[in-house]
Amino acid sequence: LHASNLSLHDARPICPPQPVEPWAGTREAGEYGPIAPQPAAGAGYVPDDPARRDEDCLSLNVYTPACDAASRPVMVFLHGGAFVSGTGSSAMYRGLALVGRGVVLVTINYRLGALGFLAHPCLAEPTHEGFGNWGLADQLAALAWVRDNISGFGGDPARVTLFGESAGAMSVADLLGAPAAAGLFRRAVLQSGAALAASPAASARVAEQLGGELGIGELSRERLSAVPADEIVAAQTAVAGRIDRGIGLPFQPVVDGGLLPVHPATAIAAGAAAHVELLVGTNADEFRFFSFAIPDLSDLDDRRAEEVVGAYLSGAGVPAERLHAHDLVEAYRCARLARGEETSSRELLEAIATDWLFRLPALRLADAQRRAGGRVRAYLFTWESPFAGGALRSCHGLELPFVFGTYNHPIIGLFAGTGPEADRLAATIGDCWASFAASGDPSSRQSGEWPAYEPGRRATMVLGTAVHLEEAPREAERAFLDERLGRYGVGGPIEGAEPASVALLAEVPPVGGALAAEPPGRPGSREGSGPRAD
Repeated sequence: LHASNLSLHDARPICPPQPVEPWAGTREAGEYGPIAPQPAAGAGYVPDDPARRDEDCLSLNVYTPACDAASRPVMVFLHGGAFVSGTGSSAMYRGLALVGRGVVLVTINYRLGALGFLAHPCLAEPTHEGFGNWGLADQLAALAWVRDNISGFGGDPARVTLFGESAGAMSVADLLGAPAAAGLFRRAVLQSGAALAASPAASARVAEQLGGELGIGELSRERLSAVPADEIVAAQTAVAGRIDRGIGLPFQPVVDGGLLPVHPATAIAAGAAAHVELLVGTNADEFRFFSFAIPDLSDLDDRRAEEVVGAYLSGAGVPAERLHAHDLVEAYRCARLARGEETSSRELLEAIATDWLFRLPALRLADAQRRAGGRVRAYLFTWESPFAGGALRSCHGLELPFVFGTYNHPIIGLFAGTGPEADRLAATIGDCWASFAASGDPSSRQSGEWPAYEPGRRATMVLGTAVHLEEAPREAERAFLDERLGRYGVGGPIEGAEPASVALLAEVPPVGGALAAEPPGRPGSREGSGPRAD
């Protein structure tokens, strides 16, 4: 194995990435570079993760079987972390198991929080169209580096698969709709995330709040550039805590007319990424990662559940006359009763939140891509975490250790689980992901044939204790919501909706004063007053 940490570009605050200055001779690249500036608890999935923060954070890591002319498939990973935390250098993502399957793996850093996703018209500059998406521009710079250099590491620049989880998957979806990304990757895997981009007006409001928190008066590039990065991070944390009760994503990509000329959902529906083969999926109990540590949810009643669901709908800009919270809760109750599943108020709320935030956006993206002529495969991850007696179930982020083969790490294993069944699942997922990167077909010996996703059949590979193909799992809920939400890609994933919130999650009133609880302490939990989508 050869591992390299190669500096891509210099990172100036709230500017496009700058080309790195060339060096003479051989550069030592045996250590991980600094991570992007972020809150103190933002990184450190496991104790040996890199923790040194620096604005000059744009580096990537290459793992390859050999630096030869073998032209192996390449997989480039975008980490999650709510667009405010994380690093591609985490031990969670050191995928030697993927490399052992003949893949060249690249993991990257990109700028986070306000340094990566602050957006305001005053930040426009002559050399860069638009006025935001600095973190997405970093991701594009990494992909361009891979195109130009990966053949020297045994990789094939014509067979690049871009994959990401949560905020990383949202980034992948946004790049599917970005004209500047055309030709930089051939395939994409979206794990628990779909297109996400704020309106210019919403992003400008966040930027102005940040300027007020910093006390710099009228917002300008010059004034922001004079503020040290640690002060910007502290201010962004304060602002994030005030918006959507601290449970949303105020710093996120934006439809800025530059890198994202239109909402990426609209671009995908119009066929912008029809040439890119997709593998799309979610976990069965995504929201359990966020709701696990909210004790008051155990006493939730139907009235309160409908209030919380109503707040989600309102924050997404869906009027009650179009989709009332009571109707949504009852539709889920009926669907679950028909399958013999639990229907407590908490179970209903968690199922709705899992679908609203993760599964439905992913499936609607898959439908739009297929209608546009693209090829799609779909999965549902159902393995359950042993953490806290199994209370997390198949929660958000749980598939990652199985994709990278890091589930046997002594810390990560507490979250992921270990043993013969975990070994079999990791081997299956690793083979499927590597097969997809090589050929566009994730079928493997363990999974059997993995047919393409079609809106009528909705073939879905279920990845859990048992691996099997299922047609249209949980179809009643999907069909109900999809019928109410209109066409995908008309300004965004919900036709005609005008989001009242700048965040992924709406402003949800506390449940007994405790909705803003910390997420469970699995590797990756971080500061903040509420549960976030990684």
